[in-house]
Amino acid sequence: MTSRCSTSGGGSHGRLLWLLLAWSCVAAARAQQTARTDPVEAAALNTILRRWGLRASPRWNISGELCSGVAVDDTEVDNDPDINPAIKCVCSYNNATVCHIIKLRVYALNVVGQIPAELQNLTYLSNLNLMQNYLTGPVPSFIGKFPMQYLSLAINPLSGTLPKELGNLTNLISLGISLNNFTGELPSELGNLAKLEQIYFDSSGFSGPFPSTFSKLKNLKILWASDNDFTGKIPDFIGSLTKLEDLRFQGNSFEGPIPESLSNLTKLTSLRIGDIVNGSSSMSFISNLTSLHVLILRNCRISDNLATVNFSNLAGLTLLDLSFNNITGQIPPSILNLAKLEFLFLGNNSLSGSLPDVKSPLLNNLDFSYNQLSGSFPSWATQNNLQLNLVANNFVLGSSNSSILPSGLNCLQQDIPCFRGSPEYSSFAVDCGSNRSMTGSNNTFYEIDPTNTGAASYYVSGQTRWGVSNVGRFNEAPNGSYIIHSSRQFQNARDSELFQTARMSPSSLRYYGIGLENGNYTVELQFAEFAYPESPTWDSTGRRVFDIYVQGHLKEKNFDIRKTAGGKSYVAVYKKYNATVSKNFLEIHLFWAGKGTCCIPTQGYYGPMISALSVTPNFTPTVRNGVPKKKSKAGAIAGIVIGASVLGLAALLGVFMLVKKRRRVAQQQEELYNMVGRPNIFSNAELKLATDNFSSQNILGEGGYGPVYKGKLPDGRVIAVKQLSQTSHQGKNQFVTEVATISAVQHRNLVKLYGCCIDSNTPLLVYEFHENGSLDRALFGDSGLNLDWPTRFEIILGIARGLTYLHEESSVRIVHRDIKASNVLLDIDLTPKISDFGLAKLFDEKKTHVSTKIAGTFGYLAPEYAMRGHLTEKADVFAFGVVALETIAGRSNTDNSQEEDKIYLFEPGRCMKGIKHSAYWIQGSKISTVKRPRELSMSRSSARRDHLTSDHQCRGS
Repeated sequence: MTSRCSTSGGGSHGRLLWLLLAWSCVAAARAQQTARTDPVEAAALNTILRRWGLRASPRWNISGELCSGVAVDDTEVDNDPDINPAIKCVCSYNNATVCHIIKLRVYALNVVGQIPAELQNLTYLSNLNLMQNYLTGPVPSFIGKFPMQYLSLAINPLSGTLPKELGNLTNLISLGISLNNFTGELPSELGNLAKLEQIYFDSSGFSGPFPSTFSKLKNLKILWASDNDFTGKIPDFIGSLTKLEDLRFQGNSFEGPIPESLSNLTKLTSLRIGDIVNGSSSMSFISNLTSLHVLILRNCRISDNLATVNFSNLAGLTLLDLSFNNITGQIPPSILNLAKLEFLFLGNNSLSGSLPDVKSPLLNNLDFSYNQLSGSFPSWATQNNLQLNLVANNFVLGSSNSSILPSGLNCLQQDIPCFRGSPEYSSFAVDCGSNRSMTGSNNTFYEIDPTNTGAASYYVSGQTRWGVSNVGRFNEAPNGSYIIHSSRQFQNARDSELFQTARMSPSSLRYYGIGLENGNYTVELQFAEFAYPESPTWDSTGRRVFDIYVQGHLKEKNFDIRKTAGGKSYVAVYKKYNATVSKNFLEIHLFWAGKGTCCIPTQGYYGPMISALSVTPNFTPTVRNGVPKKKSKAGAIAGIVIGASVLGLAALLGVFMLVKKRRRVAQQQEELYNMVGRPNIFSNAELKLATDNFSSQNILGEGGYGPVYKGKLPDGRVIAVKQLSQTSHQGKNQFVTEVATISAVQHRNLVKLYGCCIDSNTPLLVYEFHENGSLDRALFGDSGLNLDWPTRFEIILGIARGLTYLHEESSVRIVHRDIKASNVLLDIDLTPKISDFGLAKLFDEKKTHVSTKIAGTFGYLAPEYAMRGHLTEKADVFAFGVVALETIAGRSNTDNSQEEDKIYLFEPGRCMKGIKHSAYWIQGSKISTVKRPRELSMSRSSARRDHLTSDHQCRGS
C-alpha cells in the first residue's frame, strides 16, 4: 500500500510535482491541528479576570479556549458593548500551533483594584485599554517591556510617579494617561517615543517644567496637557511639531509670552491655551493658522489690538474665545462675518467703539460683556434665538431697538448705575437655578432663579433687586445644561431643598446685588456637589475646581466643593465672606481657570456650580428693603372707563367685568406673593404644554376636587397637576390656604408642591409625581405592588411621622382633616407621602379645639368631629388608625364585597373579638407570606385600642 502523499517519476518535472504534493500534505496536517493559547498567557489572563471579578460575554467564553471566536475572527470589539472584556489573538506562531494575546480591553467596567503582576506574562501585548475603571496604586514598570502600540490607562485614580520605563515603548502610537492622580514630573524618557502620534495627560497631576525631550516627537498630532501644574514658559520647540492638529495647554502655571513659533503649526484645527500667570502675550501668530476650527486664547494676558490679526484668513472657525485678556481696539467687521462662526467670546477686555453693522447668520452666541463698547444697537440685535451678553459696557439704552433686548440691561452697564445714591434694598437671597422660591430655616426668603441662561446671557429679577450673567460654552457638549437637579437629601444642610437645584457655568458666572444700601455685608454662598457618586467607580473620580471672587477680591483659589466637604458628595458646604458695598451694588464672581476634569460623568461637565446665596447687612438698614412701588394706574383706568362709556353700556359692562376679573386674579397673586414660603407660580400656557393640553390620556385619577393630570416640565421633571373643578366646593380662598399650607411645611413624608396657577378658569396645583400612586390603589387596586409586612410597617410609621410633623413640629399647627388611604402617595421607594391639603385647617396653638364645618370622608371621621364639629389634631389620629388597620388588613374600612352586611374594621363586636381566625380579618390578596414582625402585630392592636377609641381625650396623638 502506498501513501497518498508518495510519488514516482524522474527529472525536474517529477521533483517539482513531488514538492508540491509534500507541501500540500504538510498544510493539510497543520490544518487538522488546532492552535492553542500560550498556557502561560492563558493562566495569567484567567487570574487577572478572576482577580477583577470579571466574566466574559457568551460571545467570548473564557471558560474554554481563550483564543477562539471573536478573539481570532474579524469582529471589531472596540465599539461593541456586548464584548467587554475582550481580547484579540494572533495564532501564527510556532507553525500556527500557538496563539498569543496581543490585545486586552477592559473598558468602563468599574474594576476595583490594582494593575496585577500577572499582566507582565502577556508579553505579546501591543494594545492595552484599561480606561474608565477604578484602578489604584502605581503604574508598574514592567509595562515598558511590552511591544506596545496603543496604551490607555485614562480615567482611573492611579497614583505615584509615572515610570520612566514607558520611554522604552518605542513602537507606541497612542498614549492615554489623562484624569489620574500622578505626582511629580513627566519622565523625560517619553521623548524617546518617536512614533507617537497622540498623547493625553490632561488632569493627571504632573508638575514642574515641560520636558524638553518632547521636541523629538515630530510625529505628534494630538497633545493634551491641560489642568496640570506645569511651570516656566510654554516651550518654543512646540512650534517645531508641525504635524500637530490639536493642542491644549489650559489650566497650568505657564508664564507668558505665548511663543510666536506656534505660527508654524499650520495644520492645527484646535488650539486651546489659557490661564497664563505672568508676562504679556501677542496673538499675531494666529494669522497663519488657517486650518483652525476652534481657537481659545482665554485668560492669556494678551495685550494686542484686534487689528493685528487678519481674521479673514480664519474662514473655518466655528468658535473663537479671546475673553479675559487686555485686548484693545474696535471689533473688526471681519470677525462677525466669518461664515462658519457660531460662538464668539470677546468679553472682559478693553474693546471700544460700537458693534459692527453686519453679522453672519450662524453667529448666534456673542459675548461682549465687560468692555468699553458704546453707541446704539445694530439691526441684527433683533434676531430671534440670539444669545447676546452686553453687560458692563457703555451702551445707549435709549436707542430705538434696545427694547428688544432682555430687560434690565440698563442696570447692568458699567458700575451698575441703577439706584446709585438712592438705594432700595439691604439684602437679597437666591435659590440658584430653582423655579420655586422658599423661606429658609433662618427665615431668609430665597427668590426663584429659573432662567436657563445660555452661552452669552444675563437676567435681572423682576424687582430689580439682583441679576445674573453667564458666559461660556461647554466644550465637547454644545447642549450641556446650565441648570442641574437632584432629588436626593443633602447632609449638613440647614435647608436640604435649596441644594436640589444648582446653576452651572462653563466659564464665568456672576451674581449682582442691585440698589443695595452702602455698608458692610455678609455674603454666604451655598454649595453641594451631586454629580459624582461616592462609590468606587470611574465617574467618582471627577473634580470640579473654580475660583471665587467677591467685589473683585479673590476669596478662594482652586475651590473644590467635594474636597471641602471631606471628599463626599451630597454634603452642603457653606462659605461666608465679608464684603463692603460703596456704590450700591455687589458682585459675586465664580470663575473657571481651566482646572478640574472636563468629561466626568459626561462630556462638558465642569466649571462653577452654586446652589444658593444670600447677602445680609452687618448694620441696621435705613431702607425699607421691599418691592419698589409701582406708579398708580388710576388715571389710566379712569380714562379707559370714560372712553368706553362712549361705546355704550355693553362695552362698559365688558370692561367692568374684565377689570373685576383682573383685580381678583391680581389680589390672589398678591396673596401668593406675600405668603411665607410662596411656591412658584406657573402660567396656564406652561401647564397646558406640560400636560399636552390636559389630555385625557394623561389623567391619573379624579377626586372630589377635580381631575389630576400627569405632565412633564421643560427641565425634565415629571409632575402631577390637580385641576380644581368649577363645581368643587373648594373655592379660591381654600385654594390659597392650601397653597400656603403646603408651601410652609416640608417633610420627607409630606407631598412636595412645585407651584400653582390661578390665571386659568380653574385653579391648578402642581405637585411632584409619584409613580407608585396612592396607598389605596396599592392595597385594594390593581397596581401590581406586593407589600410585605416590613414595608407595611414602614408605611404606617411614615404616615405617623408626617402627621407628627403637621401636629407638633411645623411652625404652624395643622390639622389635615381628610387622612385616608387615597390621600397617601407612595414614591419609588414606597415611602409614604401625605397629600391633598385642600381641607387643611390652620389654627392658633393656644386653642385646644375649633368648631368648624364638617369636611372629610365618612368612614374616617372621628365621632366628636362628625357629630359636633369638634376639631383637634386627634381627628387626624382617628383617621390614621383607620388607615393603619386598612394597611395591615389589606381591606378597605368598608368591605363592599359583603353588601348585605358591611363590615367595618374597627367594629368591636364583629371585627376583632368575633373573628376567631385572623385569615378572615386579614384577607388582602397582595399580602406577602413573610412572617409578620412583632412590631406590626403590636401596631394592629394599638391602632384598634388607642387610635380608634370614641373618647377623643383618651385617643393617642
